Amino acid sequence: MKKLMLGNEAVARGAYEAGVTVVSSYPGTPSTEITENIVKYDNIFVEWAPNEKVACETALGASIAGARSMTCMKHVGLNVMADPVFTASYTGVNGGMVMCVADDQGMHSSQNEQDSRHYAKAAKILMLEPSDSAECRDFTKEAYAFSEKFDTPVFIRLSTRVSHSQSLVEEREKEDYILKDYDKNPAKYVMMPGNAIKRHVVVEDRIKALKEMSETTELNSVEENGAKIGVISAGIAYMYAKEALGDKVDYLKLGVIYPLPEKKIKEFAEKYDKVYVVEELDPIIEEHCKSIGVDVIGKDVFTLQGEYTPTMIKKAVLGEDAAPYEEIGEQIPIRPPVMCAGCPHRGVFYVLKKLGLIVSGDIGCYTLGATPPLQSVDTTICMGASVSAAHGMAKARGAEFNKKLVSVIGDSTFMHSGITGLVDIVYNKGNNTVIILDNSITGMTGHQDNPTTGYTIRKEPTKQVNLITLCKAIGIENVVVADPFDVKNFEKIVKEETEREAPSVIIAQRPCALLPPMRKKYSGHCEITDKCKKCKLCMKLGCPAISLAGDTVKIDVTQCNGCGLCTNVCPFGAIEKGDK
Repeated sequence: MKKLMLGNEAVARGAYEAGVTVVSSYPGTPSTEITENIVKYDNIFVEWAPNEKVACETALGASIAGARSMTCMKHVGLNVMADPVFTASYTGVNGGMVMCVADDQGMHSSQNEQDSRHYAKAAKILMLEPSDSAECRDFTKEAYAFSEKFDTPVFIRLSTRVSHSQSLVEEREKEDYILKDYDKNPAKYVMMPGNAIKRHVVVEDRIKALKEMSETTELNSVEENGAKIGVISAGIAYMYAKEALGDKVDYLKLGVIYPLPEKKIKEFAEKYDKVYVVEELDPIIEEHCKSIGVDVIGKDVFTLQGEYTPTMIKKAVLGEDAAPYEEIGEQIPIRPPVMCAGCPHRGVFYVLKKLGLIVSGDIGCYTLGATPPLQSVDTTICMGASVSAAHGMAKARGAEFNKKLVSVIGDSTFMHSGITGLVDIVYNKGNNTVIILDNSITGMTGHQDNPTTGYTIRKEPTKQVNLITLCKAIGIENVVVADPFDVKNFEKIVKEETEREAPSVIIAQRPCALLPPMRKKYSGHCEITDKCKKCKLCMKLGCPAISLAGDTVKIDVTQCNGCGLCTNVCPFGAIEKGDK
């Protein structure tokens, strides 16, 4: 049966059909839905790990034990798991192991635009790149076969557009995969220097075998249209090229993007007057072609940044402009990203802005605290960096600076990599104030559970990490829980803790407004009464339900969920909760 599937959903289907047994991931857009879709299949152990490094180690352990395993992450998550990835290249596998990494060309939800293909080359690990959902399913199954045949983990590289676009996928029966025997083999799996030196020889021999495979595999295919121009491409860029150029060029479509073939590329290129390499981000294919003596046109006509479009490709290759289109006569209003109405983080940033504090920020919904009108966040680097960076800032500038400095980090991000930063503060005698934004869920990637929620990915009750106990166990003696919507009390607590001559943690505890219990708890909407003095203090909240019509403040009842934060901010009591 054929079904429309997202690319991520199709990867999950391929893993199921291949007989995957263990899947461990950390949510990160645009990869999240792979793991979420695997949950719907029975007899597969699926988990959200605390971070990507743990997820990779879990998957590798399952592979060594004889199971087929998978781990999924976004491109920056691959940085976190890099340590075990490079060693997994040396150990190889027992059961097949697949690592799905989703790049985010255009940075739709990411802090950088790195190209994960570099990791395949650096770690010397086979990488496949599908271009649509059908290939996502097929390539995933091929990846498990390659993994076991060549004794290697395998990368599947996705992108935002492949992950989140739909196309037809044919569902097939699940393979009857039987766990491989587990044999005690320290020479293969204990990577101390004496063993690792020998395994490096195995890695290099494997790369030679994989290069030979890339010359003959059907995943690298030629499409001939009798043209004088050749195009070498892969993944979503291939789909853009097909749409833009049609049958006016011939194509070498690469499904294996590391190691790249040599003979196949040379034989393809020698037939054409010009050969273009169409690839988003870095010139990985282009540089390979030039290194083997093939003259190609690449980044001298294409950008190193962002996503490509068929229009861009058509202009660069054929010199043709897109068909004219009618422009809208009026200017389209800018819609910057904002926190949802009722977001628990809004009260935190309102207070931090009011107090004029320096805020070391982190990755999550709360990164939006950097945008107007809240404009509180000074830095955002990577997962967990808010805690460690603030420690460095305080050590660099001293005690008085530290009294105006706080870190903000979500509950899931704290579990991911914020804990070690807090340990660093305690161990090395820091006095930082850390605010854990506990909204009872992993919010930014779509409400995934984490170790602080008390539920697994399958919504099974489990042990819940107690943030208060955890922080005290680390050595934080001053841990305060506060509701960020109780603005006066929250402001008082922040003042007290930043003045304290000791490290402290404030747990700003209020669930995400979009969680079902909060949807039930919040009711009605807020209303502006005739007590309004037009001071516009409520506008400083940045709530999407509050706006100005001339000089008059209005509340849009279609967006307001009655959270009541604005009623706590108005100094004149001019905002009241209305009926349901």
